[in-house]
Amino acid sequence: MIKKFTIGALAFAVSFNAFDAMAQEAVNNEAVQKIRKEGLENSKVMDIAFQITDVIGPRLANSPGIKKGRDWAVKYFSDLGLKNAKQETWGDFGKGWSVERYYAATTAPFYRPIIGYPKAWTPGTNGPVKSEVILIKADTVTDLAQYKGKLAGKIVVIESVMVQPLKNSYTPDVVRHTDEKLAEMAAAEPAAPGQARPGGRGGNNQMAMMMRMRQNRAAINEALQQEKVGLILTYARGNYGTFFTSNGASYAVDAKPVAPELEVSAEDFLHILRLLRAGQKVEVEAEVKTTFYADDAKGYNVIAEIPGTDKKLKDEIVMLGAHFDSWHSGTGATDNAAGSIVMIEVMRILKAIDFKPKRTIRIALWDAEEQGLHGSRGYVKKHFADPTKMELLPEHNKLSAYYNLDNGTGAVRGIYLQGNAGARDIFQAWLNPFADLGAKTVTINNTGGTDHQAYDAVGLPGFQFIQDPMDYNTRTHHTNQDTYDRLVEDDLKKSATIIASFVYHTSERSEKIPRKELPKPVAPRN
Repeated sequence: MIKKFTIGALAFAVSFNAFDAMAQEAVNNEAVQKIRKEGLENSKVMDIAFQITDVIGPRLANSPGIKKGRDWAVKYFSDLGLKNAKQETWGDFGKGWSVERYYAATTAPFYRPIIGYPKAWTPGTNGPVKSEVILIKADTVTDLAQYKGKLAGKIVVIESVMVQPLKNSYTPDVVRHTDEKLAEMAAAEPAAPGQARPGGRGGNNQMAMMMRMRQNRAAINEALQQEKVGLILTYARGNYGTFFTSNGASYAVDAKPVAPELEVSAEDFLHILRLLRAGQKVEVEAEVKTTFYADDAKGYNVIAEIPGTDKKLKDEIVMLGAHFDSWHSGTGATDNAAGSIVMIEVMRILKAIDFKPKRTIRIALWDAEEQGLHGSRGYVKKHFADPTKMELLPEHNKLSAYYNLDNGTGAVRGIYLQGNAGARDIFQAWLNPFADLGAKTVTINNTGGTDHQAYDAVGLPGFQFIQDPMDYNTRTHHTNQDTYDRLVEDDLKKSATIIASFVYHTSERSEKIPRKELPKPVAPRN
């Protein structure tokens, strides 16, 4: 149960005076009180959430959904009174794609709807298809020779050792960070140069094996497309009706054609597979209609600002952001409408308290994060530096810090320093007024997989906040269950309030946030 967030002025004064005594970094207690009141008592996070998830819907990169979302965001920012609200291209992306219609069910041995969804960037079935399902047993393309000329218009399932029976889980879906876990994070030591980050991928042998499996599956899929199969049914990771989605083809404008493909929930896929392995007849009917969009292959971020007012500092920038794109089987609520909601609410809070910042505050809603941080990397390359050359552009020296949110609906519990020890005491002082909201942890640790990495890659202070895991990795991240109902209102309120204070204090600080040593140029990404 979440407690109500109310506190008297006396309690604020006592607690904040104590915090100030503990930290050298200045904290504006009066501003914190205003931010807390607006963020916790007058919040609009669920109004914003409703618009982004229930009204706009999924926001796959370059789809009609993301375009609708960008238009809404520009208007929302303009109505707030932000300046320079616009859609800014970051570079070339590729084709857009959307699902117009999806239906699938087993009709033999009995009727049963199939939980699933088309893989992104795959074509439709060109009308209804209905056939006996054929089980393909092939480890290599050579093994497909026995099926040559027999698969046109057929619905197929591919045998794979990766498909295993489901097991019950006896751990909760939804969790929060314990005090012990947060203490462990706070006590972490800086990683030695070249040291792998805990929880990373396996060694070279495992990576090589995975690459071989992917290449083999891609070759088999290409052969099936040439055979003109009607539909491929693919096992989707997940359980209890939740399935994790992905793309089934390239989004490049000149990408090779592929066969229609459905990602099917584990329970439904295993039901079909057991019957086929036992020699039972399985019949499936389906219809998939998808649309490709190639009129504008560019990608766009949404940018807006609260201009700075200090004569000496107004050209410097404080940035905050989150990726706005999502996958397509849900409505992208926790990944990453949640981060976008919070950052939009931060800007609303700062406008509501009539804040006139010294430095310019700039929000970015990033595009195509799910395909490789394209939006933020393109923006950083255009405005700050190309990590392959490390020739710094003028704006590089003007940025104080970039703050990112992209780990679901869970409340902010602290911040990752991304190895930047110089920011530790600053951030600890700024967190102290929010200890009662559970936010108190500063860790030297790095975290990856999202847009702050684009800034860190060119030596700019880019930070991601620590968040409670909730059911992000078990139930919502990239799944059909990632919808409005998985958002936790009080957590979003707390996050927006804390981050608004961080942005406020970064904008008012006499100096920019300390920086790490500039990295060396890196080889271009393939």
